[in-house]
Amino acid sequence: MSDLFWLSDAQMARLEPYFLKSHGKPRVDDRRVLSGIIFINRNGL
Repeated sequence: MSDLFWLSDAQMARLEPYFLKSHGKPRVDDRRVLSGIIFINRNGL
């Protein structure tokens, strides 16, 4: 796993049922979005 992502595969598997399904427009990578949110929260930006 790249150090770009802050969540492990097991953590993502537990969160996946809560993601909305895409309708029409393709979704961005959920892991990448969540990693960005965690980065912002941990660094107080």
